[in-house]
Amino acid sequence: MESQKIVLKETAMVLIGQVVCVAVMFGVYALLNKFGTKVLLSGIVGGALATANFFFMAIGASLAANKAEKEDVKGGKATIRYSYTIRLVVLTLLLFACAKSGYFDLLALLLPLLFVRPTLTISEFFRKAGDMQK
Repeated sequence: MESQKIVLKETAMVLIGQVVCVAVMFGVYALLNKFGTKVLLSGIVGGALATANFFFMAIGASLAANKAEKEDVKGGKATIRYSYTIRLVVLTLLLFACAKSGYFDLLALLLPLLFVRPTLTISEFFRKAGDMQK
C-alpha cells in the first residue's frame, strides 16, 4: 500500500512538471509564430503519453521491488524487463500512429518525453528531509 502512494505521488509530480513544461513549450511555439491546433494536440498527447509511460514504469518497478523483497530476484528482473519491453513497444506504436496520422507536429509530440527527467530532478529540491528516510 505504501508503494502505491509513492507511485501516485511521484506520478503527480511528473504530471505537474509536464503541464508546466508543455505550457512553456506552447509559449515558445507562440513566440515563433508556429503555434496552432497541431502543436496544441501534440503537446497534450505527448504529455499524456510521457506521464502514462512514467506511471507504468513506476508500477513495474514497484512490483519488481516487491518480488525482490520476497527473495524472488529472478522474478523481479523479469518484471522489469517485461515492463520495459511492453512500454517501449506500446509507446513506439502510439507515437508512430500519431506521427503518420498527420494531425500532430512531430517535435511537439516528442519533446514532452524529454520533460520527465528534468521534472524529477527539480522535484528533488522540493522534497522534505523526512521523505528521504521513508
